[in-house]
Amino acid sequence: MAPMLERFASPGKGNGLRATTAIKSGKLLFSTDPLASCVSTKVAKDVCHRCFARHETLLRCSQCKMARYCNITCQKQAWSDHKRECKCLQSILPRIPTDSVRLAARIIFALMNPAKSRTEELYSLNEHESHLSSMPEQKKQGLSQLASMLEIYLQQEVPELALEMTSALPQSCGQPLDLIAKVTCNCFTISDGELQEIGVGLYPSLSLLNHDCRPNCVMVFEGTKLHLRAVRDIKPTEELTISYIETLSLTEERQKQLEDQYHFTCRCQKCDSQDTDTIMESGEQATWQKLMEALPKLEELQAASEWQTLRESCARLLSAEGSDVPDENLYKLRLTDMALDAAVHLGHWEEATTHGERTLPIYRRYYPDPHPVHGVQLMRVAKLQHYLERIQDALNTFKQAFEILKITHGIDHPLVADLLVKMEECRFEMDQ
Repeated sequence: MAPMLERFASPGKGNGLRATTAIKSGKLLFSTDPLASCVSTKVAKDVCHRCFARHETLLRCSQCKMARYCNITCQKQAWSDHKRECKCLQSILPRIPTDSVRLAARIIFALMNPAKSRTEELYSLNEHESHLSSMPEQKKQGLSQLASMLEIYLQQEVPELALEMTSALPQSCGQPLDLIAKVTCNCFTISDGELQEIGVGLYPSLSLLNHDCRPNCVMVFEGTKLHLRAVRDIKPTEELTISYIETLSLTEERQKQLEDQYHFTCRCQKCDSQDTDTIMESGEQATWQKLMEALPKLEELQAASEWQTLRESCARLLSAEGSDVPDENLYKLRLTDMALDAAVHLGHWEEATTHGERTLPIYRRYYPDPHPVHGVQLMRVAKLQHYLERIQDALNTFKQAFEILKITHGIDHPLVADLLVKMEECRFEMDQ
């Protein structure tokens, strides 16, 4: 661990990480590979299971039929991690275990391999909290089902694993239920440069980071490598925090999600002040409530890639109830983002640009610090403006995106490299 960070006892929170020196905004604090990771099932056909890069065509493992790779090189490099998993996947075809079960199995495989030992970790798997003692019985039953699935997944093709678990795993997670509980409470969602979910991974030392709804650090991924960066100036001994969840939601929603998933009540300044709740619910409740009630169905259409139906539904709502709701309203913003997504997938570029530009002032308001979500939204809109040959607008928007992403992602991140290329293209086209 870099000397600028240290583990400490955080009052009221348990373990934490704090700064040992003054840290400037944009500083890379720590980079690490996961103890174990796996591609999410929902993108398993589109993402390389070795390097986590997206490709339209991928090589498929001829045995398990699930794992996919960029090329032979990635496939060979992945084999040492995939060979046990491959047998397990074959044993339960055509079923595919959940992401948490597959990740738990990969953790076991990693800990059984002496080459994977990570003595430099500040936080061991043994110290991770499972929260089983404080967990509602209904959730514990759900985890018990996953633990049973893990046992079936491991035992059918490699039965000796059932015995090896006890010796390979730390004492506190030698039972499948303990391990599954620790995985669900401590794993991180791995995202691509544009913040789309592509996998899950366990990064033991960074599980020390505590939550804040307005954190002073962000995590950004490059493949499976996790980069922790400061997004505000941090004083010596100040605790380093990240957000465990998407913070663009009401205080009550954020707190419920944190309690359900991570088993604590957030008492950060943003939650105590509820400073954005009034703005997020601006407008007449009777009107915006119709937008709120429509969102679950629209999310189903989005998940199913029913883009034309989604576009028509969003257009109808935005022109009817939505016309009387301020743009700052949280539910209208979510609806506008869905309309943008649908328009992009259908190639309606002017419509997509209009929706995107409408969201930018709202994103700026709700993400006052440099935030990757705001930066990625700016970059997305800039690409649309560029496609429509609105070169000056595109360059200005790219510049705004760069000011954020150079802090959240770092100047060397592939997404920022792509952004710089786009800015040069705009300058060249303006000169022509």
